Amino acid sequence: MADLPPISDETLEVLREIPTQTLIDGLWVKGWPMTFIEGAGPLQLGQKMAGRAVTLRFVPHRPDLAADKPKGEQSAEYVAIELCGPGEILVVDAMGWQYSSVGGDIKFLRLKQREVGGLVTDGAVRDSKALKEYGFPVYSAHSTAKQGPAEFWPWQVNDAIQCGGVLVRPGDAVVGDDDGAVVVPRSMVDEVISIAHEREAVEAVIKAQLEVERCSPGKYYPFNDRTWKLYEEKTGKKPKS
Repeated sequence: MADLPPISDETLEVLREIPTQTLIDGLWVKGWPMTFIEGAGPLQLGQKMAGRAVTLRFVPHRPDLAADKPKGEQSAEYVAIELCGPGEILVVDAMGWQYSSVGGDIKFLRLKQREVGGLVTDGAVRDSKALKEYGFPVYSAHSTAKQGPAEFWPWQVNDAIQCGGVLVRPGDAVVGDDDGAVVVPRSMVDEVISIAHEREAVEAVIKAQLEVERCSPGKYYPFNDRTWKLYEEKTGKKPKS
């Protein structure tokens, strides 16, 4: 991964306009596991999100951990926040503890100031009213009034983490829409975009044909030999995937 260039802002703009389900399909075509972040739903509908992952890992609370962890601005969550900007998504591994808060209005005010691309966690957020007003996309498993420190603590920044059962590595693309959030591994971004665009075109042909034939979708979907023949007849293009 070290020799791969960062995903460009131009590529992020392309990803933002591709439905999350189509991105998952693109990975599936290449034999990669599905990367839907389970439990991370949009705090409010109507927002689109695409950015490079900055990762933050939480660990369970223990008194000696509280004594050892860096304090103040050096605490892991603040270090991670300062790495974020308009092209970054803060992805927080909360171990799937959906009712435990990873932060609220005071901590995430700084994300607003940094014009962050978004926040994704398989845990909960506090102060949902304030977060909605901050304007950046938030995907979380829940909202809560509970504090987090009684249960877990931020610990590690920019290492491989899990979030909602999905591996997330720093620099991966994270894309969100009304259906949820997905991860596109940095090494697969260009291929997935190409496949996704083709699949959108194929599905448009299928839907148009189903309106004409009034037949079972199973004739053409999932994609099969008849699908590709129809696509070539209607577009003059040979399939790439």
